[in-house]
Amino acid sequence: NPAELGADIIVHSVTKYINGHSDVVMGVVCTNEEHIYKQLRFTQNGVGAVPSPFDCFLALRGLKTLHLRMEAASRNANAIALFLERHEGVRKVVYPGLKSHPQHNIATRQQNGYGAMITFYCIGGREQAAIILQNLRVFALAESLGAIESLAESPSLMTHASVPDEQRKQLGIDDTLIRLSVGVESCVDLISDLNSALNVALSSVGL
Repeated sequence: NPAELGADIIVHSVTKYINGHSDVVMGVVCTNEEHIYKQLRFTQNGVGAVPSPFDCFLALRGLKTLHLRMEAASRNANAIALFLERHEGVRKVVYPGLKSHPQHNIATRQQNGYGAMITFYCIGGREQAAIILQNLRVFALAESLGAIESLAESPSLMTHASVPDEQRKQLGIDDTLIRLSVGVESCVDLISDLNSALNVALSSVGL
């Protein structure tokens, strides 16, 4: 809870985990400070930034199962991160639930769980990353995140394709980086899907 850590204003993308079903575009600003609330309410009223009743209904529907979905997705993500860390087709895994993550201790202290977003770097190059994405069957190829379905994407080919190569390199986004948004499907199915795709990539480099 950011408010307990001293945040005055908290911004959430309702589109992602709060809604959780890929059918709402919405954000929310939260505060415990009365004077900030009054300023935000005045601005909202003046700008007219008010979601539709149906979008609010969908967001409230998602909120009712948020804790269940987050527990399931985080549990899946932790198992998948451990699997990826041991797979010979993976160079590096970035997930705060892993002890190898440089901020693992911070995440343990301030979070309730480690979330469901995983970044990993495959062996080879852009061709191998593309092979992995092309051979996934349970994970969907998409740029979004935070929904019940599991998604995979390559930032260098998709979300960050317009960023110059040198700038991507400074950000740690190389051609082998793959981002996963882990959903609530069977963990066995998700790991099997990744294993199959990674093995195809391995075979493409003669391993």
